[in-house]
Amino acid sequence: MKENNFDINPKDKKSLKEVFTSVKQYIHKVFYEEENNSYNFTLPDTTNSIVVDKSTNYNSDTSKLDLNNEALKVLDTSKDTVFQALDVNLEYMKTRFNSLINSDVKIREFTLNARNKQYGAFLVYIDGMINQDIMNNYILKPLMLKNTANSFEGDQNRIISEAKTNNITVRKVKKFNIVEYISNCLIPQNSVKKLNNFDEIVSDINSGSCALFVDTLDICFSIEVKGYERRGLTSPNNEIIVRGPQVGFTENLRTNTSLLRRYVNNENLIVESINVGKQSKTACAICFLKNIANTDLVSEVRYRLNNLGIDYLISSGQLEQLIQDSDLCSLPQMISTERPDRASNLLYQGRVCIIVNGSPYVLIAPAILSDFLASPEDLNLKHQYSNFARILRVVAAVVSLLLPGIYIAITNFHQELIPTQLLYAIISSREFVPFTLLFEILIMEFSFELIREASLRVPSPIGPTIGIVGALILGQAAVEANIVSPILIIIVAITAICSFAVPDFSLSFHFRIMKFIYILLGAMAGFLGIAAGVCVHLIVICNMKSFGVYYLETNPLKKNNVGNGIVLSPAFDRENRSGFLKSKRPKIQDEISMKWKYYKK
Repeated sequence: MKENNFDINPKDKKSLKEVFTSVKQYIHKVFYEEENNSYNFTLPDTTNSIVVDKSTNYNSDTSKLDLNNEALKVLDTSKDTVFQALDVNLEYMKTRFNSLINSDVKIREFTLNARNKQYGAFLVYIDGMINQDIMNNYILKPLMLKNTANSFEGDQNRIISEAKTNNITVRKVKKFNIVEYISNCLIPQNSVKKLNNFDEIVSDINSGSCALFVDTLDICFSIEVKGYERRGLTSPNNEIIVRGPQVGFTENLRTNTSLLRRYVNNENLIVESINVGKQSKTACAICFLKNIANTDLVSEVRYRLNNLGIDYLISSGQLEQLIQDSDLCSLPQMISTERPDRASNLLYQGRVCIIVNGSPYVLIAPAILSDFLASPEDLNLKHQYSNFARILRVVAAVVSLLLPGIYIAITNFHQELIPTQLLYAIISSREFVPFTLLFEILIMEFSFELIREASLRVPSPIGPTIGIVGALILGQAAVEANIVSPILIIIVAITAICSFAVPDFSLSFHFRIMKFIYILLGAMAGFLGIAAGVCVHLIVICNMKSFGVYYLETNPLKKNNVGNGIVLSPAFDRENRSGFLKSKRPKIQDEISMKWKYYKK
């Protein structure tokens, strides 16, 4: 059979190549967007900006324009200071606050009267953040309207002090200064700062102050006129007690510090302000008792807060994750409380409080395991009541962590530990259940976690309904449909009730997560797997630290301790502060505190 050879003319080959090229170009033109590799732009010509020439083409393929270059980063405004020319300051503030599109940033231009002379001036503030009555009556009115304070003539020197000695009058005078005159005579506000850095001025304006710029002056007056809406003092929502104060922290930083001041009532209470976040500049406060707290502990807290390279900080929960010692373990490493009485008690022990503006929860460091099993009510009750409740919480914590795993381990591997009648009951209840015990218990635990999460996220009137429908109706229907056994429903219900008895939300969450790990260990190796898991768990806890303090740094039976262990001593016997805090005052009270009863003559 003769083969057919198709010979193509070289000219035809060239034409065919051109056809393919044209088709490729057409498809690329239709389906692909052309990338513009030339960038012609000009940045504003300021002292801190870089000007790029329009005549220079920067090709992105050759990376001639490096966007990571320091010259093309966001303009550095940290060194911008107030100008003497009012118009320049006005344009700068308009540009900085984007006044053309920002509807709530207000700039009020007016004429200021001082010693019968008139100066151009303007105020910058954010509508909704300031008190309009204070602005009108105590800033604009004294500055704009003529009165005895600003209308007299002359260049009289100000008398600072006057004293008479042997009929000789000695006067100390100071020449007239327009800056001091405006600050001391024309602005009847109790909080006025003189600033010349624009970053500080902008930060104050964002916090609820107003900025006063005056012509010919190279400084700005930052006047506090905060008047935004804030939540009033209410009862704590998540740390409910029967006997004790019924007031909780709010979202306002100064309200929270004032609550601490009321409870501590000591001049040694230090409230140190720190701003966190490059963009948000969130106001935080470090609170401690100077004559009690360990200096190294305070320095460590201050060091961690000052060395956070983040753009913004919204809540104390974010801050807790950023300054805790270990990120791998889900155990809580700082106390989070919304009760000022609890925070005050811990301050007197020698700990440090961290308050974040905008968050009603205060962080307290350091923390140990027994702190999360204690309730704020324990110190308000007799030690017998508190110790009984603490023992119940410890038992509940262990049950919520290990009960499902122990149940599956006994049922699968150690049936000899179950009484015969109970074993027959378990076998008969599982006779018609088609699933394995591991699958059955995982289904029920996940279902209960879903019910718990759903009841928290739905609106409050529907929450109890979700619980009733999920726990009662669905549980009963699952038993009648032979999907799960009745005994397993009891095990899951007891575990859930015990998890609610753990007073700290974060510790309860840790137990809820670890519960599933112990279920898998019990299903794989019985008691051996659970014992291995408990050993590893304890090793991790023993190696954990919170601000240099070991997580299990406590002796539950130590006498004369303030009560950081499992057992709380009587009130008259709490003589010493916790040793692991190494506070400056180890003693809390005298050896004989009830002197009315045991007074020695």
